[in-house]
Amino acid sequence: MKNDDLRKRYEAAFMPNYGVPPLALARGEGSRVWDVDGNAYLDLIAGIAVSSLGHGHPALVEAVSAQVAGLAHTSNLFLHEPEVRLAEKLRGLLDADARVFLANSGTEANEAALKLAIKYGKSNGRSYFVATENGFHGRSMGALALTGKDAIREPFGPFALDVRFVPYGDADALKAAVTGECAAVFLEPTQGEAGVVPPPEGYFAAAREICDATGALLVADEIQSAIGRTGTWFVFRHELAGATPDILTLAKGLGGGLPIGACVAFGEHGGIFAKGDHGSTFGGNPVGAAAALAVIGTIERDGLLDHVTAVGERLAAGITATLHPLLKGVRGRGLWRAVVLDGARAGAVEAAAREAGFLVNAVQPDAIRLAPPLILTPEQAGSFTDALPAILDAAAEKED
Repeated sequence: MKNDDLRKRYEAAFMPNYGVPPLALARGEGSRVWDVDGNAYLDLIAGIAVSSLGHGHPALVEAVSAQVAGLAHTSNLFLHEPEVRLAEKLRGLLDADARVFLANSGTEANEAALKLAIKYGKSNGRSYFVATENGFHGRSMGALALTGKDAIREPFGPFALDVRFVPYGDADALKAAVTGECAAVFLEPTQGEAGVVPPPEGYFAAAREICDATGALLVADEIQSAIGRTGTWFVFRHELAGATPDILTLAKGLGGGLPIGACVAFGEHGGIFAKGDHGSTFGGNPVGAAAALAVIGTIERDGLLDHVTAVGERLAAGITATLHPLLKGVRGRGLWRAVVLDGARAGAVEAAAREAGFLVNAVQPDAIRLAPPLILTPEQAGSFTDALPAILDAAAEKED
């Protein structure tokens, strides 16, 4: 079997930080992928909320092919039109006075946000940061310092930053932690790696008020949630009722499969960096920028925000209607959902789903993450919910 052969070669050639993935994928079309042995799967994770337009979308293929044929790289020594158009497009979607830094990933976008916050803090006599327990902001040393997951954080400490962690969703704890000496608060408007956990109603707005009262920056990490994933361009639009964060970070779905990230600073904070304060050789490269423009343009042209809302509601309704002792419920918005389980059964459910032809992600021991391409059809969503009882039965047998 080709899968087995490639897994053995992978294990011999790569560092063991990912373990050995269960499948070797060969190709994709729309919301479906095939492994190297020819088995087909409905892709309900989309490269961890990355493949916004699915696989092989003509708009993305055309944009990337045309760009790489003409100009693939410039470095930051020269500018090019696709990056300018992308920055202008993001400003337009945000409808705000903002400036953009383009990077290659979510971690890099958060590193840029952190450097902005550090410089802001130094100029204002502020010395510490606040983030949340179970929050995830990346694995490089700055972003990792802000990540509230002890299992991945503690092996690499101590960190140079003073970061104070509070329970996610607890506005009182946040208020107590944020003083006039706090440089910035880093929050996900919905926690992704914690299991697609939305905040209590009013929590993010309370964070905005707390930061306004103390002068701390509010940084919204929408690496996973933005660019249509929840049926709107940005989750903070749900949570802030017209207000904005001071800094916003984006990545994942922005490039539709090409590596790109963005750090957006609003108002006067867009001028914090001086020349030479930050940079990236590959960030904002012409191919990544062209991909992002194709993603945004397709979402607009094809009405995918409304589509995501409708299909996401159908998906959630089908899960909710499933009666099974392993199933506790569903949470999330749009096509960003967590199937919540009764107990630590996620690994078994992921394996059973894969055997049934569905790729999902055991993001937490008791939660399965669904983040399919934004083009997922109602029929495809229904095929998963129809199969869910049998998947849960198979998972229960595995556990037994």
